[in-house]
Amino acid sequence: MSIKFLAEDDRPREKFLSKGKNSLSDSELLAIIMGSGNKDETAVELARKILASVNNNWHQLSLLSLKDLMKFKGIGEVKAISIVTALEIGRRRAEQQLPEKRIISGSNDAYLILKNHLSDLRTEEFWAIFLNQSNKVIHLTQLTQGGINQSIVDIRILFRTALDHYSTGIIIAHNHPSGNLKPSTDDLDITQKIKEAGNMLSIQLLDHLIITQNSYLSFSDEGLL
Repeated sequence: MSIKFLAEDDRPREKFLSKGKNSLSDSELLAIIMGSGNKDETAVELARKILASVNNNWHQLSLLSLKDLMKFKGIGEVKAISIVTALEIGRRRAEQQLPEKRIISGSNDAYLILKNHLSDLRTEEFWAIFLNQSNKVIHLTQLTQGGINQSIVDIRILFRTALDHYSTGIIIAHNHPSGNLKPSTDDLDITQKIKEAGNMLSIQLLDHLIITQNSYLSFSDEGLL
């Protein structure tokens, strides 16, 4: 359905979905927070009026109390709380520093991240570390959980996750509950398939670790990639 046929209060949401958050004006963002306007004004028109009262300045808007906001027709207690809450989240976010992403410079760095997840398990699990171009960890996840001898990973899910996180490199890992570090034929086969799929998507398979209770084997270190 075209945006022009939508109710006025629904248009900012549709624009968000079709064009992304960066396409929205300040008044459209505020309109989404409010959800609706009043009988005379759409949510966007009401948001525009509220912002104009503070010279279109978010910092000035954050100084308004619930009572100040409720002076605007169509702003009840619930909407006022929603606005103040959103602004408070923004304030707290601005105060926080971005967490430092861990950098993977070799197989041991990856092992230190994964060993607590994989070293003491009685069944096999398959995990992946997703990295950016600077080899910084941007995501870590378990992909499968299997039996005593095998855990099959779906390559499509692996790379869908990589694409969802804009990853340019991945490190895969699974455990051997038996304690045997020697790669099986299936281990070698799935590694090759993942490497080939990654080459097509420009997502490099950096390593594959087999982890036991006390040690690990790196495909990269062993020249198996």
